[in-house]
Amino acid sequence: MNILILGSGGREHALAWAVMQNPKCDRLIVAPGNAGIAMIAECAALDIEDGGSVVTFAEENSIDFVIVGPEAPLAAGVADRLRDAGLLVFGPSAEAARLEASKSFTKEICAAANAPTAAYGHFTDAEAAKAYVREQGAPIVVKADGLAAGKGVIIAETVAEAEAAIDDMFGGAFGGAGAEVVIEEFMQGEEASFFVLCDGTDVLPIGTAQDHKRVGEGDTGPNTGGMGAYSPAPVMSDAVIAKAMNEIIKPTMAEMANRGTPFQGILFAGLMIENGQPRLVEYNVRFGDPECQVLMMRLGGQAFDLLHACAEGRLAEARVNWADDYALTVVLAAKGYPGSYEKGTVITGLDGLPEDSFHMLFHAGTSEKDGQITATGGRVLNATARGATLQEARDKAYSMVDQVNWPDGFCRRDIGWRAL
Repeated sequence: MNILILGSGGREHALAWAVMQNPKCDRLIVAPGNAGIAMIAECAALDIEDGGSVVTFAEENSIDFVIVGPEAPLAAGVADRLRDAGLLVFGPSAEAARLEASKSFTKEICAAANAPTAAYGHFTDAEAAKAYVREQGAPIVVKADGLAAGKGVIIAETVAEAEAAIDDMFGGAFGGAGAEVVIEEFMQGEEASFFVLCDGTDVLPIGTAQDHKRVGEGDTGPNTGGMGAYSPAPVMSDAVIAKAMNEIIKPTMAEMANRGTPFQGILFAGLMIENGQPRLVEYNVRFGDPECQVLMMRLGGQAFDLLHACAEGRLAEARVNWADDYALTVVLAAKGYPGSYEKGTVITGLDGLPEDSFHMLFHAGTSEKDGQITATGGRVLNATARGATLQEARDKAYSMVDQVNWPDGFCRRDIGWRAL
């Protein structure tokens, strides 16, 4: 099969790596890709949020299957355009993608489905939002309603912090994503990521993970897109998974189908678990990044078969075969991230790194210039490893980190500390 993956980050490198393990893959193109992806697949310059351009490219290249990586093309309706053109695609419609693109929409769905989640208020002006914060007190969570690349969430420890976050959001700090704001109850407990394939009718859990959102060790400092992750998540016991499926995932999917907008793709549920009871933090409609890296490391080539079955509506017959092991990834980020950082810095030491089913350095924000790998983003590399224990996976990942020569980068040295 000829396969097209849309995206350019570590998530897409991990998806490409897994797809390439499967013998059904004859040709793989990733658009636009990055320097690491270019080492294993073809890369193509393409505006992935322009549905018409993506359809034309897919037709010209005889693409059999399109996998949409990031949320922005999904929210822009690229999957709809591909389906309208008769192409097989993995990813939800724009209407179904509102589960990520609008936090207030998700709250509305949760209310209709009776799915447990945080109490909240939805606001279109700053003064009303501030009044709500003063009434509720702190800690409290302030969220930009729209897509903010994983950064539009502020956990405010004080009312003053919450009011400042409200001013920032309505002031344009997150662009159009902050034109509306959702303010939520601060939920106590342990957070985990739960990944479920949905084909509009059936649902299939394919893994759990935990990521480290905060930039600093000990989970301190500002939120980021994620500084590392590991799988499986110890807090996601069989009992918690069953509760999440029966009380949150299945009712949500039924409500979406009832509205005439069935969900097809990966549903990534961020859950808060306290005393064995999961509550929904938020939905994402694509694989998490860096959680995708650890999931793909554990799934390998079967990931393609699962995504393909999902796109074709065959999930009822699909099965997940897990290796009884662990995976952990460490994000190497540019100094200054998640604030301002320098681009174009040179990275060396990558040539001698192992690349096999137990070790992979996934590229997230890189390009090649004059034969050198340079950093082009905030989160740049993902040192990812599998092991029989989480400690073994962690040791392997940090061994890879230590071989990378990048004076302008940094990483957290405590990924996995909660589980360990």
